[in-house]
Amino acid sequence: MAEEFNIDDYNTITEGSATILFPKANDVFYNPIQHFNRDMSTAAIKTWQKQFLKEKREKLNKKNAAKGNTDIKPEQQNDKLGITILEALAASGLRSIRYAKEIGNVKKILSNDMSEEAVDSIKRNVKYNKVEDIVIPNKGDAMMVMYENRDAFKRFDVIDLDPYGSASPFLDGAVQAVSDGGLLCITCTDMAVLCSGGQTEACWAKYGGVPIPNSPYCHEMALRILLHAVQSSAARYRRTIVPLLSCSIDFYIRVFVKVYTSASMVKQAASKSSVVYHCTGCKSFATNPFGKFLQNGNSRVYKVNTGPTVNSTCNICGSKYHVGGPFYSEPIHDPEFVKEMLQHVKESEDKYKTHKRMIGMLTVISEELPLPFFYTSATLASTLRCNVPPLVTLCSAILNKGYKVSISHTNCMAIKTDANPEVVWDIMRCWVKKNPLTKKHNDSEVVAKILKIEPSFEADFTTHKDANPTSRKIKLVRFQENPTKFWGPKSRPKKRKETDSVKEENVQKVKKTTN
Repeated sequence: MAEEFNIDDYNTITEGSATILFPKANDVFYNPIQHFNRDMSTAAIKTWQKQFLKEKREKLNKKNAAKGNTDIKPEQQNDKLGITILEALAASGLRSIRYAKEIGNVKKILSNDMSEEAVDSIKRNVKYNKVEDIVIPNKGDAMMVMYENRDAFKRFDVIDLDPYGSASPFLDGAVQAVSDGGLLCITCTDMAVLCSGGQTEACWAKYGGVPIPNSPYCHEMALRILLHAVQSSAARYRRTIVPLLSCSIDFYIRVFVKVYTSASMVKQAASKSSVVYHCTGCKSFATNPFGKFLQNGNSRVYKVNTGPTVNSTCNICGSKYHVGGPFYSEPIHDPEFVKEMLQHVKESEDKYKTHKRMIGMLTVISEELPLPFFYTSATLASTLRCNVPPLVTLCSAILNKGYKVSISHTNCMAIKTDANPEVVWDIMRCWVKKNPLTKKHNDSEVVAKILKIEPSFEADFTTHKDANPTSRKIKLVRFQENPTKFWGPKSRPKKRKETDSVKEENVQKVKKTTN
């Protein structure tokens, strides 16, 4: 257990049901901006837990029935149905303690950190919050802890990875150490690597994919590159993933992924992995999966796909393409899971301080089309150097043409649609006809190449009933705002400073060595 401590040496911070002690001289371990992250994680685990325990209970009942044990008492079942959690990089232990106090049916939480100072903090906070029976402080290398628990009987039901920077070094251990049907909660904060396209070599080394430079959908692509890395790691061990919720938040991304063991589903991995061709001129894009999966009754055929899906130059403006990926091209959210989590948050607003933002983000996510990537009204207008059409107007024209359209939680100006680029640009040509350009342009410019082609139809900009999403109508907090001044990731934890006595001891050692 933790050594006795003087409460006067610490500041107390309460978040959710946990109260954490922080040394008055230390400002590294607590980042209030991450309150939203921890609220979302708690709600996501509670939502996943309902389904997980239901599946576990059904398996247990079948097993007992096969043995003839039909008189199993509920309390005996609950003892076997509790979940186990690993927080691999726990720092102060705040997240572990919140999980222990706010999530029911938790048997054990291993709260791990490699820093001795962090582990001392975890022990102190665990004792202060009286959760010693659930939270086990542990000093160890996160990867070794996961590798040592790969056995099916030792695996954790939930593994939470919230590192400073990239989670890529931990993915191989995590996909092996999580139980069948278990949940991975993964954060990455290295957005300069995942988003900008200026560090393609670093992104390839860490995640096995490259982003598109300066693309409007860079944050969604970051999520999909991370999911592809998780899928690739899992596939090596005959395991497959099901993304439940994928969020772009402030300065980081956070994904919640279910992991199953299924050799047959692993065979579909290639058909769930794609590259994107992104036009350097007009910003149009097209995706191309690596594999092809065909099913006819019980017959399944796996083939290599054909391609590319574009010409050598863009048929809209004649420019060349950038190639990005590979990325995970299947849906990055589970609609039923998002619906249940949203309902849970609405019913438990008093439990989550950031509930307004949670409801807003989950509502927008529930409205997203399950398609990779999007245009933005600003990018389309910038290409043609015209006035930016109102989002509702542009979405109405797409809907009136018979296509689907939605916004995206990753960009407040997103236009996510199943309409092909030709339709989108015909609508923009019609917009320019109604709102003529005020400046001249050269024939060699992209804008001239696009506008010299007449639109193949007359766009209808009449407001469509579905163009204004529900999240906007009821004025939710839909998109992130700067929460405080100088917000963002905190600096790395510093090593514990030497005390005067230790300093003196070290000085004496140096003197002896030099004499």
